[in-house]
Amino acid sequence: MTDNLLFWILGIGGYLIGSIPFGLVLCYLAGYGDIRKIGSGNIGATNVLRTGNKTLALLTVLLDAFKAGIAAYIAKTIVPESNVTIFGNLTDTSTLAALVAGGCAILGHNFPVWLKFKGGKGVASSFGLVLVLTPKIALLALLIWIVTAFVFKYSSLAAITAATLTPILTYFMAGITYTIFYTLIVVLLLVRHHANFARLIEGQESKIKLKK
Repeated sequence: MTDNLLFWILGIGGYLIGSIPFGLVLCYLAGYGDIRKIGSGNIGATNVLRTGNKTLALLTVLLDAFKAGIAAYIAKTIVPESNVTIFGNLTDTSTLAALVAGGCAILGHNFPVWLKFKGGKGVASSFGLVLVLTPKIALLALLIWIVTAFVFKYSSLAAITAATLTPILTYFMAGITYTIFYTLIVVLLLVRHHANFARLIEGQESKIKLKK
């Protein structure tokens, strides 16, 4: 099997894994119906939390993070390491395969084929990818998210802040290849939050509420 074919298989496999709408499935199984008809209409954990079921929201976060994380882990495990140049920078095929597979899983979460390409915003999935490949950066990003969410009570603002700072942390801690890929992921995440930007500016964004 050629390297190009293997990368295509890993990318498509990552996309299909990422396309599994865990938030939607869990809400149906729990008897809440279609999560897309609740709150913001998003299939992610923040909207699942609006059902009042914190356990279900936590499970959604973990499963959504697992999607990109497992795709990246499988790719990194099965692709042998050999030097390769990407964007003019030297890296290895194992790392590149993990970034491609995990990135495709994030695309699958955002644009799932099963839901007419209308999915989530990729926060948890992006975190799962970063956690598997660069755990120290992931933990720092999580700390930023927690502090921002605790202070301002906006999940979207916390996600935007943590995401924006992640490539900067990556540049100093993991090198240029990771930085380039993480930046592309963050750009997608910020674009997916365009409506949240507008609501934050207008003061209409929903705050985090831990009580139903």
